[in-house]
Amino acid sequence: MSSSFNWHNPYPTVRMPVFGRNICSTSHPYAAQAGLKMMQQGGNAIDAAIAAAAALMIVEPVSNGLGSDCFAIVWDGHELHGLNASGVSPADWSLDYFATKYGRDAQGFVNRPMRGWDSITVPGAIAGWDTLHQRFGSLPLADLLQPAIEIAERGHAVAPIVAHKWAAAVNELSPQPGFAKAFMPHGRAPHTGEMFYFQEAANALKQIAQKGIRDFYEGEIASSIIRFAQEHQAALKASDLANYRPDWVGTISTRVQGYDVHEIPPNGQGIGALMAMGILENLNLGQYPVDGIESQHVQIEAMKLAFADIYRYVADPRSMVVSPAQMLNPKYLAKRAEQIDLQRATQFTFGMPNTGGTIYLSAADEEGRMISFI
Repeated sequence: MSSSFNWHNPYPTVRMPVFGRNICSTSHPYAAQAGLKMMQQGGNAIDAAIAAAAALMIVEPVSNGLGSDCFAIVWDGHELHGLNASGVSPADWSLDYFATKYGRDAQGFVNRPMRGWDSITVPGAIAGWDTLHQRFGSLPLADLLQPAIEIAERGHAVAPIVAHKWAAAVNELSPQPGFAKAFMPHGRAPHTGEMFYFQEAANALKQIAQKGIRDFYEGEIASSIIRFAQEHQAALKASDLANYRPDWVGTISTRVQGYDVHEIPPNGQGIGALMAMGILENLNLGQYPVDGIESQHVQIEAMKLAFADIYRYVADPRSMVVSPAQMLNPKYLAKRAEQIDLQRATQFTFGMPNTGGTIYLSAADEEGRMISFI
């Protein structure tokens, strides 16, 4: 079929397009296979995404885990739905809490830890799976978790990129309680091609499969989390877990080359991609060779401009001082584009919009459902 399809990939690759009824695409073949397996069993794109996400927690633990957050955009064949399953802060967190515990710096700003329990919000990803499944799933949740459980128990050969990231994280994370036991089975990070078995994660997924997602937030798993948190003087309480629910949200969008591109609104950082594309609309990206030096340069600079703004302004939408609409204003993005030097890289600072917005996978099925999941 591909030989008769008039399609050109502008990027240098030896791969040809392959067509079928369903698709699941992500960074690890085991995760993609988990998603496709659900479709072979009669599941839809959302079932595939949940299965792939669970598998990624096993095969790429350096990038995500049971304590992660997630965001998703779902096309149900008729309309878009956005899911924000990022975890909230523990209720006891406050400026006074951190000032008392960690003090202030020379400028009087409150210190905050970069690692440890006082840098961890309520895990949102597991509840995100459940929320997606309840609204759009078709197969039993236990079936969706089975591929991940099997991979965790039988082990898998660690991929080169995963091994590299794993080794790079050891010095920083090994002092954290429990890290070495779970992620350093031989007293070090696993090497490329070495088998890694993740029985602890398999046990947790089995319990979730048997008792349901709420066990993670209100049952035995929740009790284990809170007990461990209390042992290490964390602010996280049982009520923080029990009260957590993901939010269905609208999407934000911008028009790029005649297409409406959608993202999850803040507190997600997807607005950065929209801002960068809006900036590039002012630079005639098509004049440069695809993946050429000039093309890569302006794309990198556009993303640097966008991140300078989102690091300054993006937060809980209830506390943002500027709105996503202001950050995506075409006139504002045109002014930001003027700061790009076509000859050299620039260290950008944040702008001032006029006042008055880890792993990735996607899946689609033959009935028209599509999901973008991060």
